[in-house]
Amino acid sequence: MTRTLYTHVNSPLGALLLVGQAADGGHVVLRSLSLEGQKGGAVVGEGWVRADAAFAGVAGQLDAYFAGRRTEFDIPFAETGTDFQRKVWRALEEIPYGTTVSYGDIARRVGSPGAGVRAVGTAIGRNPLLVVRPCHRVIGADGSLRGYAAGLDRKERLLGLEGALGGVPG
Repeated sequence: MTRTLYTHVNSPLGALLLVGQAADGGHVVLRSLSLEGQKGGAVVGEGWVRADAAFAGVAGQLDAYFAGRRTEFDIPFAETGTDFQRKVWRALEEIPYGTTVSYGDIARRVGSPGAGVRAVGTAIGRNPLLVVRPCHRVIGADGSLRGYAAGLDRKERLLGLEGALGGVPG
C-alpha cells in the first residue's frame, strides 16, 4: 500500500498543501497542490504522513516561481482525472508563462468548441495542481478574470506576478 505524503509550504498566496506518493530516489510524485481555503481543495487525511524533506525540490521550484526566477516547473505528477480532463489539463500545461488564453481557446484546442466551453470550464475547475498546472492563465474571451477555485484575487496576483494582466487572450 502506498502512503500518502504531504507538506505545507508558505507562499505569497497563503499556505499551500502539497500531496503526493513516494517515488524512487526519495522524491515524490505530486498528486495535489491546493491553496488554503480553495474550493474543493485537499485536506490532510487520516494516516497521511508529513514529509517535508520529500517535497524540498517542489518547494524550491515554487519559491523560485514566486520570486520571479522560474517560469516553468519540472515536477513529476500523478496522472489523475478522466480522459477529457487530462486532455484539458495537458492544454493548460502548454500555455506559456506571462500569457493568457480564453476558455474558448482551450475548448478549440481539445476539439470541443461551442457548447464544449462549459465542459472545459468544469475540467479546469477540477485541476488538482494549482499554480504548477497554470489554470490561472485561462480568462474570459473579453479579457475578464473568471473562475478560479482559490479565488479571483489569487488568480489576479498570479497573473500580475507573470506580467499577464490587462491583455486580451492571445
